[in-house]
Amino acid sequence: MIDEPTQPIVVAAGAASHTGLRRKVNEDSYLAQAPLFLVADGMGGHDAGDRASAAVVGEFAAHVGRDALTIDEVRAALRRARSRVGAIGSAGRAAGTTLTGVIVAEVGGAGYWLTVNVGDSRTYRFAHGVLEQISVDHSVVQELIDAGALGADAAASDRRRNEITRAIGAGSDGQADYWMVPAEPGDRILVCSDGLSGEVPFDRLRTVLADEADPQDAATRLIHEALLQGGRDNITAVVVDALLVAGTDDLYDTAPAGGLGGRSLPDEDTRPRARAGGSRR
Repeated sequence: MIDEPTQPIVVAAGAASHTGLRRKVNEDSYLAQAPLFLVADGMGGHDAGDRASAAVVGEFAAHVGRDALTIDEVRAALRRARSRVGAIGSAGRAAGTTLTGVIVAEVGGAGYWLTVNVGDSRTYRFAHGVLEQISVDHSVVQELIDAGALGADAAASDRRRNEITRAIGAGSDGQADYWMVPAEPGDRILVCSDGLSGEVPFDRLRTVLADEADPQDAATRLIHEALLQGGRDNITAVVVDALLVAGTDDLYDTAPAGGLGGRSLPDEDTRPRARAGGSRR
């Protein structure tokens, strides 16, 4: 048995971002320093979208170096971030941004991934060879899928696929969704903007995450994959590996084989529930 880690989750992380092949400005921002691993995808033009995403990430960056955050602290940071974004605008157009990712949290001495999401950037978990999307897109297309009016295959090419229903700023007051996900040694988290998830097929994301042992190598390769597929948007990827997790006896020090190990994904108000069959893609 190894010594109990002093942090709820001891991690290794890598991150990469690219403007893409068609955009002039990168409106994505990210944070990849413990205990925060976040991606924000700005909107509203180059003088507003990049400032909006940077403002949100900057608000959370004040907590870098902490062992963990509580959900109340995350909510408070998000409220302050909304105020900062609300003060940004360009030529009368409201600035806005998505936000998604994980924050290290602790519950009863055990390490958890506190997942937050507003918009259509995505957070995935790769464990025991299984890739699952934790976040749920706030988008017109996702609402149509949930209503049974649109199939998943058709969604990838639907003309409404870039229309989001919640954002930070941009005239939206839609609230964030939160999940408290029990962490396990060997978990690999992928946080990305839709410039990655919209270009690289789900199965290809899984292959890259399985093949690349180093999280920085995985993030860099994912960006390259998106560029090969056309790179039509800004692209950002943050990859986080759980090496040690408080409340477990295992040490993980090789490439993720990743899954949920029988644990369930909690619902929006952070209370555990049984995981339904299948996974969102």
